[in-house]
Amino acid sequence: MLFNTIDFAIFLPIVFILYWFVVNKNLKLQNLLIVFASYVFYGFWDWRFLSLILFSTTVDYVVGRKLAEEKNTNNRKKLLWLSIFVNIGLLGFFKYYNFFLDNFVKAFSFFGSEINANSLQIILPIGISFYTFQTLSYTIDVYRNKLEPTKDFISFAAFVSFFPQLVAGPIERATNLLPQFYKKRHFKYAFAVDGLQQILWGLFKKIVIADNAAVIANEIFNNSPDYSGSTLVVGAVFFTFQIYGDFSGYSDIAIGTAKLFGFKLKQNFAFPYFSRDIAEFWRRWHISLSSWFKDYVYIPLGGSRGSIRNKVRNVFIIFIISGFWHGAKWTFIIWGLLNAIYFLPLLIAKKNRINLDSIAKSKFLPTFLDFFKIIITFSLTVFAWIFFRAENLTHAFNYISEIFSESLFTYPQLSNIRFVFSSLLIFVFMLIEWFGRNNKYAIENVASIKNRLVRWLIYFSILLVIIIFFKNNQEFIYFQF
Repeated sequence: MLFNTIDFAIFLPIVFILYWFVVNKNLKLQNLLIVFASYVFYGFWDWRFLSLILFSTTVDYVVGRKLAEEKNTNNRKKLLWLSIFVNIGLLGFFKYYNFFLDNFVKAFSFFGSEINANSLQIILPIGISFYTFQTLSYTIDVYRNKLEPTKDFISFAAFVSFFPQLVAGPIERATNLLPQFYKKRHFKYAFAVDGLQQILWGLFKKIVIADNAAVIANEIFNNSPDYSGSTLVVGAVFFTFQIYGDFSGYSDIAIGTAKLFGFKLKQNFAFPYFSRDIAEFWRRWHISLSSWFKDYVYIPLGGSRGSIRNKVRNVFIIFIISGFWHGAKWTFIIWGLLNAIYFLPLLIAKKNRINLDSIAKSKFLPTFLDFFKIIITFSLTVFAWIFFRAENLTHAFNYISEIFSESLFTYPQLSNIRFVFSSLLIFVFMLIEWFGRNNKYAIENVASIKNRLVRWLIYFSILLVIIIFFKNNQEFIYFQF
């Protein structure tokens, strides 16, 4: 079920009414309703894959209970590796089986040997990359004695399958979300209003910004040999805003929806395109995944400690894994590799943590130096996104080679009206983001406007624009991951 559909517009109020007006006096029933609603939500795509969620949930629940009982260090490690093997094994089979098989066959062909191997017609379960990491965080934290294992299977099942963030995150830690299922939730009007407001902004990002940018980006990327270098630059920039509006829009809707049910999820995006360096960008982009890799992979490897050689190794490992997490394509791995190359000079120079505060925090405009840093960081990001969006490496390299040709200095081959209108939309969007950059989301402060007429005028204006652009409705990009 998509957030930006009539189905969800019907589904959400029904679950909300049942949750707060029918089963509101019984915590166990509330959690059971969340599990049922989450399975219905997920089953709209393919009910067959519900068994995978249930299986993963059961394995990690049992492992967690056994970890609490087991005192022997070796046996505890075996239990941890059982959870890792099951979860990563399922993810690896559905997402990477054909990738490894095809590359294995090509490797032998390169050396003159022919191997007959048939790829399987495997359907990738939506959201498996997200809920797999979510359940793993529980097992690892229990193993590390950072979290008490739960004895409440319903609460744990609700944590794993919580429908607002089940399909595309944020990837919640068990230490943050699971305890919220143990406590009685009380309806808070201001919290719910904040949730609705964040949902509205998320829909604006998705339907108005992302889907509109997608029309131009898809046209250019899908027909890149027909366009000049300047037009290809436009395509890359529009994809940059497409993926941001699409994914951060989903996160806003997920976080806002969770608020309607009394839950607080972690922020997943913090205005990343205002970053002054790549290190800051990765602290602001897909925060739940970046922090997951940092805590469960990067730091255990040694993090930023040790020799330069170890630091470089760890950075490359974390970024390549991050790229590979996105999909079984070499383009994603190159995208991760590029970001590692961007990041390394900052790490070696020990300047990867110099931009921790919001840019121009108490100022109207950034300094010229900060603005220059933003442009450089944004340009590097746009370049890396070309690999992320390209169909394959050949497509990516051809795309880039045409950009760095004489045609880069020609006028883009686009309809003036469409190009100017779309660019204006993005400009207004980024202007709103700039003024709201110190908040959790751009229009967070609208609810505090005392003049009710002004407040509702803003809400209806955003809603009207969403309705106007609804015809371009497209699936969320991150559903494929």
